[in-house]
Amino acid sequence: MQRAMQKAIDFLFHPPLNAPPATLLMRLMAGSVFFWEGLLKLVYTNQGVGRFTKLGIPLPHFSAHFVAGLEIGGGLLLLSGLMTRAIAVPFIIEMIVAILSTKISLFLGTSPLPLPPAPPTVGAWAVLHEVRSDWAQILTAMFLFAAGPGPLSLDAWLARRRSAARPLSGMPSALATRAWE
Repeated sequence: MQRAMQKAIDFLFHPPLNAPPATLLMRLMAGSVFFWEGLLKLVYTNQGVGRFTKLGIPLPHFSAHFVAGLEIGGGLLLLSGLMTRAIAVPFIIEMIVAILSTKISLFLGTSPLPLPPAPPTVGAWAVLHEVRSDWAQILTAMFLFAAGPGPLSLDAWLARRRSAARPLSGMPSALATRAWE
């Protein structure tokens, strides 16, 4: 059990850094969207507490502020490439909850939120149209979870520093330290 837990921790916090450099673009896209959506939840009641209240989310004041904080902080983590895999997990969960809490009622035509301004307004086509940004965010978070942050990230920079600070194998640590100076 302890070995499995260590493997999970290593997977989340010591990801491979061999993803393509273009992974940065995925982090910038998802991180910026989560960041500004979090800010919107704090600035506009209809995007935060009001929306959570209409959807019947429990403890809407707490929930809206918690999600806003997650999106702002997590968005910054994605943008910087720090703890990318770890923050992808709550983002995947959040997007599943967002889809289930808003798109089922849209499909059924019972949404407490305003319907789309142009047809289709209910049913499968309306859901497919309205789910597009949620779908992009969840797939991007899944990609980052699988691929890791890539070489242009704080995670990669920290990994390079850790490997540079390790003593050379077989040398006493005092000699290894001098070898790096």
